[in-house]
Amino acid sequence: MIAAGASRGYDMPTCLIAIDQGTTSSRAIVFDTALTPLASAQQEFTQHFPGDGEVEHDPEEIWQSVVATVRAAMAQAGVTAGDVAAIGITNQRETAVIWDRATGKPIHNAIVWQDRRTASACAALRAAGHEPGITQKTGLLLDPYFSATKIAWLLDHVAGARAAAEGGRLAFGTIDTFLLWRLTGGRVHATDATNAARTLLLDIRTAAWDPELAALFRVPLALLPEVRDCAAEFGTTDLFGGSIRILGVAGDQQAATVGQGCFAPGMMKSTYGTGCFALLNTGSQMVISRNRLLTTIAYQLAGRRTYALEGAIFVAGATVQWLRDGLRLIRSAAETGELAAAADPAEQVYLVPAFVGLGAPWWDAQARGARSGRLPDARPDRRHARRLAGRRRHCLARRRRHDRERRRDAVSGRHPGRARRSSGGDGDDGARRRLAGGLRGRRVPRSGGLCQNLEARAPVRAEDGCGRAREEMGGLAGCGAADDEQQVLVALVARMEARSAVIRDKPSPDCASLHPGYKNTVAI
Repeated sequence: MIAAGASRGYDMPTCLIAIDQGTTSSRAIVFDTALTPLASAQQEFTQHFPGDGEVEHDPEEIWQSVVATVRAAMAQAGVTAGDVAAIGITNQRETAVIWDRATGKPIHNAIVWQDRRTASACAALRAAGHEPGITQKTGLLLDPYFSATKIAWLLDHVAGARAAAEGGRLAFGTIDTFLLWRLTGGRVHATDATNAARTLLLDIRTAAWDPELAALFRVPLALLPEVRDCAAEFGTTDLFGGSIRILGVAGDQQAATVGQGCFAPGMMKSTYGTGCFALLNTGSQMVISRNRLLTTIAYQLAGRRTYALEGAIFVAGATVQWLRDGLRLIRSAAETGELAAAADPAEQVYLVPAFVGLGAPWWDAQARGARSGRLPDARPDRRHARRLAGRRRHCLARRRRHDRERRRDAVSGRHPGRARRSSGGDGDDGARRRLAGGLRGRRVPRSGGLCQNLEARAPVRAEDGCGRAREEMGGLAGCGAADDEQQVLVALVARMEARSAVIRDKPSPDCASLHPGYKNTVAI
């Protein structure tokens, strides 16, 4: 074990920094080269809701939160820039930012992945028959979830933006790209393949921007960043007391897939954060789902792509935030596990958290949240909170089971599920994990690590002091590394406590007692 600061007086860096820029907060974590967390800092930022189904972030507030948390984490760990081998970035995907190349200033708030304002534009393209061709190239469906229609909306609604974009004066990026631009002082306009794959503009068969798609969505190619591997040279930053290389970028769900050690085809992870996402590794095979799941890039190394199938629920942990901040039924998110376990399963109260539409497999942008089964004596107190917390977990677990079954059907048994892992801010909830496992007839292990939800937060090049990490992670996962992967993907992870985290072919003994009627429950 190498202690923080041990390299002072030597040339060998002793730590790595992961930037985890999420939907509701930014976090920075300092790891040593054995991937043990040394320090972390987190800062929430404002959620803006200008209209029904509209969600925005202030890019400047995101930027300030990232800089502040990196500095705080470095101070806690007692490290300087000279101790840091590299920075890696993981980020909320699909969220669209456009900024002025000359000033670096955003032209508008970022339009968040949850935003539904472009639903009508997607519907018009679907009605015109464009969706099959789009899916063939991108693996995605026509939904306002993805970036392309958000970009077009910004260009059409900000005065002078379209002309400036066509003149090459503006730049687009998902959050990773915006952070890279700022961290490098405007020297690097780039993204990685996993983030690019979420824009509706990338042909994931070649990992190149598609001119026909760009023309269809009316997005000038001059706006778009260069697409690189997940582990690549992304420039250097001088903002933290010295020059530090940036060597890895991955979208948050893909980073979680890596961090959970899902390197072999058939391995799957589910992450319960602001939303809830499951990814199934399909290897080098680009599988197109027959059940409206997404095909996406899991990671790209040395120009070689590994693909995945994905199911998405847009609102999961955000429901807990709504219970806390909106209804004020709880004081902290941690209370929901206890409340769910104490809920009476005979009180059939159901909550469908479709506050910003339904994801896979329905993709209904117009759907909204619904609650049913309220009893006559129910009132907005902690008893009601127990019902909502318990049924929220039940609905999410049923939904996740439905997605898994569709994912299994989509791959026609070619990639049998070898292991499933659960993580995320809401992923440590024992009641939710037991229910999800019981519905599937399998155990869903808890993912250990720092602050519950840090399963993987950025890939960096192996030669920078962390050459054994990829092999170690593969060993922890019980799958090993693919023989043909010459470049090692190093995920910045908190050490996994559940080293044998594989699904056992046993139903959870806790599920029936928690929700004895689950077999008769209709999936959402």
